[in-house]
Amino acid sequence: MVVGAGPNGLAAAVTLARAGLRVRVLERHPGVGGGLSSAPLTLPGFVHDVGSAIHPLGYASPAFRDWPLHAFGLEWVWPDAPSGHVMPDGTGVVVERDLAGAAAGFGRDAGTWRALFGPLVTGWEGLLDDVLRPLPRLPRHPFTLARFGLRGVPPSTLTARLFQTPEARAAWAGLAAHVNLPLSTPGTGAAALLLGTLAHAVGWPFPRGGARSLADALASYLRFLGGEIETGVEVRSVRDIPPARAVLVDSSPGVLLGLLGDRATPTYRAWVRRYRYGPGILKLDYALSGPVPWRDPALARAGTVHLGGTLEDIAQAEASVARGEAPERPYILAAQHTLFDPTRAPAGCHTFWAYAHTPPGTPDSYAETVEAQIERAAPGFRDLILARTLTNARQLEAFSPVYRGGDVNGGRGDLWGLLARPVPTPTPYRTPAPGVYLCSSSTPPGGGIHGMPGYWAARAALSDVFGR
Repeated sequence: MVVGAGPNGLAAAVTLARAGLRVRVLERHPGVGGGLSSAPLTLPGFVHDVGSAIHPLGYASPAFRDWPLHAFGLEWVWPDAPSGHVMPDGTGVVVERDLAGAAAGFGRDAGTWRALFGPLVTGWEGLLDDVLRPLPRLPRHPFTLARFGLRGVPPSTLTARLFQTPEARAAWAGLAAHVNLPLSTPGTGAAALLLGTLAHAVGWPFPRGGARSLADALASYLRFLGGEIETGVEVRSVRDIPPARAVLVDSSPGVLLGLLGDRATPTYRAWVRRYRYGPGILKLDYALSGPVPWRDPALARAGTVHLGGTLEDIAQAEASVARGEAPERPYILAAQHTLFDPTRAPAGCHTFWAYAHTPPGTPDSYAETVEAQIERAAPGFRDLILARTLTNARQLEAFSPVYRGGDVNGGRGDLWGLLARPVPTPTPYRTPAPGVYLCSSSTPPGGGIHGMPGYWAARAALSDVFGR
């Protein structure tokens, strides 16, 4: 039995079904996907991603890449370039998929960029096998992992000193800031290394027709394997869960405690209550009458655009969020799908997906600050807006308890947050109740659309309960 049909719940269910078990999934929403879903959030005919928007980890996931999801309707779209970064004067730094081409764009830092990412790009599959699993574990590819750790464990601001040009330093900061922590935090370099490696190894693709296409493919594959999915089913207590030899919960640690009740030991309960979350986000979805009018037209080649200025600007903005202050010039993550997937909007129109990191209690009026940041990089942007939908941290948490406080990573992504996720044990998917497992992004390896928390939780259940 799996509670929750988010990407990790579906991955857990598929893993169990592939082992020949009968699997049933219960989901409270009308459809599957959770944060991996799409909807006409603004106007009819416009397809917006409710949660995640760009999926390099979804394409490269050790679990997903071994499953025949293409046979169930999944089609990937590759933008011309994985990402772009807006400098303070509006010029764009475009990170090409080709490593040599990307490095050449950084001038004096070409050799440094190649030396940093080259060995990791060569061994990217082994790297993902080691980093997308519970910690600690003996690495299968120790030399590649050692290279990754040498530059990934220090704060990203420290590793940034390798670069001489403001463009390379800014591009590095834009990658590191995905983790939603101050860039001075140890381990933030790992996010930049991983995302940069994937940009050059596989690109930053996304599913044609919306993120929901990946969730639908997982659900269809599960049904093909004999699994069942029931939507619109609210699980409020253990009494709502039909009898099963194993139960995997794709939800927050807090929800899990409620389901465990008296079966949660005092020690386990104490650890879960100490589990920490990161800042939230304020998300904006736009229906536009035309493409974003970037000052630098080269940014139209990128599927993902980072707005935030220089390394120092981004570091200051992320530090402000950590202090509980909403920055005047926020770091913004944006995606422009319809430049490469016209199926998501009516002819001639476009969607635009953007969010900024925000401290708790940030009012909805902060959207004007976010929009002003976009307008500076793309004058005339506001004139193209047909409709806008705002999603704040409270709404995100109401949509899914995993996003407590609007933290889309399901918990802080610092080093301790990865080692004790949500408890410091070698197999943190296990709970004090035999046969009950946690399989959400609040377990290793954490946030991102890759399904690995569900995969590893299912592997633990297969071993513990079914002797496989």
